[in-house]
Amino acid sequence: MPTARQHVPRQVRFTVMGSCPPTLGGSARFSAGLVAALRQGGSEVEVIRVGDSASPWHDPGAGDAGAGTARSMAECATLLGRGDVAVIQHDDGLYGGTHGDELLGLIDRLEVPTLVVVHSVPQHPEPHQRWVLERIAASADRLVVLSEAARERLCRDYAVERARVVTIPHGGTVPTVARSKRASRPVILTWGLLRPGMGVERVIDAMGSLQDAPGRPRYLVVGPTHPDELTANGEAYREARIEQARRLAVSGSVSFDPRLYDGEMLTTLIQSASVVVLPYDSTDQVTSSVLVDAVVTGRPVVATAFPHALEMLCGGAGLVVDRDDPAALAAALRQVLTQPRLAGSMAAEARQLAAQVAWPVVAEAYLGLARRSLAERQRRS
Repeated sequence: MPTARQHVPRQVRFTVMGSCPPTLGGSARFSAGLVAALRQGGSEVEVIRVGDSASPWHDPGAGDAGAGTARSMAECATLLGRGDVAVIQHDDGLYGGTHGDELLGLIDRLEVPTLVVVHSVPQHPEPHQRWVLERIAASADRLVVLSEAARERLCRDYAVERARVVTIPHGGTVPTVARSKRASRPVILTWGLLRPGMGVERVIDAMGSLQDAPGRPRYLVVGPTHPDELTANGEAYREARIEQARRLAVSGSVSFDPRLYDGEMLTTLIQSASVVVLPYDSTDQVTSSVLVDAVVTGRPVVATAFPHALEMLCGGAGLVVDRDDPAALAAALRQVLTQPRLAGSMAAEARQLAAQVAWPVVAEAYLGLARRSLAERQRRS
């Protein structure tokens, strides 16, 4: 047990390093949500931004984690060491080196407890990619994953000790107001950064068979094109989907909104939907911030069978279909749109789940893990 001289504080000073808004993407939104919740809970938090050289300063006193030199690594370690506990986001392409291996040198420099939040766990990693993640697990005090699917894969397929991996779910902001007024036509909603792999074409294919459903449902696809896709191929994916809808004669039931929604605007958008559909290509995805947002907003979900959806929707908050079964996707959407009791039970289950993943609950879990990590360090000293 810690002695009086080694007292673990009730509140912990965090330094959080990762991608942050206005950078786009799920890990940036995660950082913003976690930081805000920790601060609202009374913790001091300093933020170190990575991945956005145009905006290196996120908060007063926060540092730019631009990597590539021994000096920048040392400076970043100094910034991270100013708190009691360092929380480092880890995601594909976020750090320099091969598969982000520059992060290893940084973690080795730290003298404070380090929690590494792993956003993706590849099912079939390249050898060096596997080695990097295993080294991070061995060097950090704990790895935090955002789903049990991620924890099981990491402990089963990688050389990582189960005791070093903790599951804390991705947080979400539970709406404080009732659902907004229903749209005049039932809305099937997909949102996020648009790019191939999002599976929008699957829903467009299904829209023809849904035109006889009550109210003539429409499919709304919201979000700008992913920056990487925009650089590589411009708006080719969006334009191909618009042409697909025209070719299938469902243009009147398919709409694209390229705006970026966040905060209350995003909540209002989700609340307006009759059903959220996540028709992703991936069978590998162990974390989906879009899925969490849909659930905490209390919307029924139809998703293809990626791991996070299988885990989060198994209690009845949504329906999961095979990605290669277009008839099943169309049938699932029709069920939700035409069976009010089913849709209502899904929404009720989603609201039950929301209580478990609300940001204040998630922040309290990070605070508890941070205090345990501090105590463990003190016992070893």
